[in-house]
Amino acid sequence: MELLRGALRTYAWGSRTTIAEFTGRPVPAAHPEAELWFGAHPADPAWLETEHGETSLLQAVTDDPEGQLGSVSRARFGDVLPFLVKVLAADEPLSLQAHPSAAQAVEGYLREEKLGIPVNSPVRNYRDTSHKPELLVALQTFEALAGFRQASRTTELLRALAVSDLDPFIELLSDQSDADGLRALFTTWITAPQPDIDVLVSAVIDGAIQYVSSGATEFVAEAKTVLELGERYPGDAGVLAALLLNRITLAPGEAIFLPAGNLHTYLRGFAVEVMANSDNVLRGGLTPKHVDVPELLRVLDFAPTAESQLRSPVRHEGLGLIYETPADEFAVAVLTIDGEHLGHEVDAPSSHEGPQILLCTEGSTTVHGKSGSLTLEHGMAAWVPADDGPIRLLAREPVKLFRATVGL
Repeated sequence: MELLRGALRTYAWGSRTTIAEFTGRPVPAAHPEAELWFGAHPADPAWLETEHGETSLLQAVTDDPEGQLGSVSRARFGDVLPFLVKVLAADEPLSLQAHPSAAQAVEGYLREEKLGIPVNSPVRNYRDTSHKPELLVALQTFEALAGFRQASRTTELLRALAVSDLDPFIELLSDQSDADGLRALFTTWITAPQPDIDVLVSAVIDGAIQYVSSGATEFVAEAKTVLELGERYPGDAGVLAALLLNRITLAPGEAIFLPAGNLHTYLRGFAVEVMANSDNVLRGGLTPKHVDVPELLRVLDFAPTAESQLRSPVRHEGLGLIYETPADEFAVAVLTIDGEHLGHEVDAPSSHEGPQILLCTEGSTTVHGKSGSLTLEHGMAAWVPADDGPIRLLAREPVKLFRATVGL
């Protein structure tokens, strides 16, 4: 068991304060800090802080897969850590994106390998052969767009904006089944000539301004989001696509699970993400990065998804609040120590054989494993290899500890 230093990623949409404050570093940071990766992905592995100096977690897993991962995980996923934990801080909207299914990831990776596109090329879509289901748990209020909204509700929104330029698109959406109508409308917008997009986005922004100014409240969050995206990405078809997605606000502790093919973008907030160990992203707009519309259309699922279907159910198990997902690669819990448990060693909820990543988001706790113990304070993380569990926890102040393990 070792302390784990995350790999920091700086992107323009990140925050100069949030991750720095979380990890106890000076504020403001020199650059916008967007993600902190705790995992063994080859693109940016985390680092074990050992008595002999720092060692890449990826190298530790490669050198001793049995001890680090355990036989159960190896039998299911091979000699790789199957999940990746990220701390994410968004001060600005991320790109409009979706992730492939497992079959699509393998096919796309092999296709791009055959074409000779380097894995680190900015125009590469598939950087590995894994799908990327992901769970996002809010640490602070978090705003997102995710999943295609029910077509009838989207029609109500488009009519409320009172933009005559939208009338033919409302008809296009209404004249077919929900999934077919959403596919037709999204495809029309995302592939339209730029002059047409410029005109339509401008008209929609004017409609959103009028809607907000009128004092109407039913779609005010959606209208304000259009205005924000339109200001940051003028003339981007992603501004129109945002009208088709569920507008979601997560309170701290609430979570959404995003399966393959789910179109989404994160608008702002601070959260923990746990996902399959993949970096495969298909972008459709709201970004200066590579956009591959035909490939995005290949992977998207246009079936309407209610917000309630995206929110992850939870259950209590001892100290743990368990987030239920269909993912095989990971399982996520928040362990809370307070009240009568303070000052006493307590067992973490049982887990099958396998590695664990622990992330302290509140308070301070001592973690005891077979090989020894360490103290985790706010913003610190630990790697617990398979041969070092189970663990016991001791805290003298209220503690919240995110725990990611291999899926049950």
